[in-house]
Amino acid sequence: MKSRHKTLALIAGALVIIGIIAALVLNALNSNIALYISPTDVASGKAPVDKLFRIGGMVKEGSLDRQADGVTLAFVVTDTEKDITVHYKGILPDLFKEGKGVVAQGRLTADGTFSATEVLAKHDENYMPPEAAKAVHDAQKRAAGEAATTPTPTPTSKP
Repeated sequence: MKSRHKTLALIAGALVIIGIIAALVLNALNSNIALYISPTDVASGKAPVDKLFRIGGMVKEGSLDRQADGVTLAFVVTDTEKDITVHYKGILPDLFKEGKGVVAQGRLTADGTFSATEVLAKHDENYMPPEAAKAVHDAQKRAAGEAATTPTPTPTSKP
C-alpha cells in the first residue's frame, strides 16, 4: 500500500470515529432536552406523547390537594386561559405556593393530566420563568381580544 493510500485510510478512519462520537453526543443531548409547553398548547394537543417536557404557569388558587401520606399531591397549573392538573409525588420547594409561578417537568398521561417528576418554584417575588411569563401574557392578550369582540351591554338609566 502506498503512503498516500495509508494517509487517506487514516483520514477516513478518523472521520468515521468523529462521526460516531458526534452521533452519540447528539443522541445524549436530545434525550436530556425537556421542551417547555404552556397549558394552552397542551390542551390544544401540541404536547409530545410519552416524552419528557416542562409545563409552566401559575398554581391556581384553591387547587392544591395533598394526600394523607404528605408527599403525594395534585394541583392545577394555569396560564389564565387553560388549566392542566398536575400530579406529583415528592417534596415541594419551600417557595411553592398557590397563586405563584411554577414549572413542572414530567409526562402527559393518557387521561390528560400531567405526571410530574420535578417541580420548580420561582426564587423571589419578581421572578417567573420567561416561558411561563410569555404564556401567561399571551393568554391574557387572547382573553382581552375575545372580550373586546364580545359586545358589552350598555347600562340603562332609571328615571
